[in-house]
Amino acid sequence: MLKDIELLNFTDLDIEKKKMVLLWRNSPDIKRWMFTSDNISINNHLDFIQNLNNQKERLYFLVKKSGKYIGVISFTNITSESSEIGIYSNPSLKGAGTVLIQSIIGYAFDTLRVKKLIAEVFSQNEKAFNLYKKYNFLEINRKKFNDKELVYMELKNENR
Repeated sequence: MLKDIELLNFTDLDIEKKKMVLLWRNSPDIKRWMFTSDNISINNHLDFIQNLNNQKERLYFLVKKSGKYIGVISFTNITSESSEIGIYSNPSLKGAGTVLIQSIIGYAFDTLRVKKLIAEVFSQNEKAFNLYKKYNFLEINRKKFNDKELVYMELKNENR
């Protein structure tokens, strides 16, 4: 794992950290790249986190580096073969993507022991698309989602 990195499971967060994550998620810069761009209420957010306790195929982490909260990483549809991933950074920080993607890759392959990661990114989200490419994710498909183009990318353990 990376130096000075902590992965804090959403289910273990105190109420202040849960509110901080919700504030980030509802930020216009973040939600415009999500499948659901509506504002999420505090009750829906807390219910979502509570439900994670009963779901072994989903993990969400608040990432902390050197005492700063830098973003969120997620693993969904986790199997022994693969996991879908998600990422968003603290909207007030720049350059957090590298630490977040390295945290995803390390945790997925070294702890979860999956064989491949699957990312979905809107083609217009050039920063995210280029970050995945930088870490050897390969484009495997494209589809339309609402009015946007969705790019499916994957990274196999042997290609990291």
